[in-house]
Amino acid sequence: MHSIGESLGLAVALVISADRDLLEIVLLSLRVSLSATAVACLVGLPLGGLLAIVRFRGRGAVLVLVNALMGLPPVVVGLLVYLYLSRSGPLGFLGLLYTPTAMIVAQTILIAPIVAALSRQVLEDLHAEYAEQFRSLCLTRLQIMRALLWDARYSLLTVGLAGFGRAVAEVGAVIIVGGNIDHLTRVMTTAIALETSKGDLALALALGIVLLVIALGVNAAAQSVRMTATRQAHV
Repeated sequence: MHSIGESLGLAVALVISADRDLLEIVLLSLRVSLSATAVACLVGLPLGGLLAIVRFRGRGAVLVLVNALMGLPPVVVGLLVYLYLSRSGPLGFLGLLYTPTAMIVAQTILIAPIVAALSRQVLEDLHAEYAEQFRSLCLTRLQIMRALLWDARYSLLTVGLAGFGRAVAEVGAVIIVGGNIDHLTRVMTTAIALETSKGDLALALALGIVLLVIALGVNAAAQSVRMTATRQAHV
């Protein structure tokens, strides 16, 4: 095993040289997490919009449930998806277990409640501000939701970035349903765990560096979006 200094030097060299294995793992991680974020937004944003503008009996309980699902334990989600996709499970005939698709499904289940809960709060605040105008224009609920989603697009983009950040850093669920198979389902977080256990700190550190850069990039993008939204609000 190399010393920490030697491993860090090797890790930096791997990143600078765009090592083939490193690049493959990073690209798969981005593909899985971006796909899960896109699907979670398609499900979570309309759900958040409905919860923001529609009042119905039991709405409070639904809000509590959605907020509670934000803290879903990843390993529990991974276990449930595994049970459904395993050969003896109800969806076993699809043959999705230990594929990137299974990892996308698990990450989507994890981050969809986050997108729904955060977008609901954003849209509800906006709806309260424009409620009288909507009533005076006699808009339908669908028209109101479209108007709110468009007007809150910058804030909702921040919500999407938060979901992506949660997805790309997740390890518990994807290792259960993906299996961490080399050249097939190995993503950054699972590879870091594996390489650390093997004592290959150089690759683990290189992946950690890339993950940190992505996290910083997501936060910078979120900050930029917030600043753009603030400028738009004062135009």
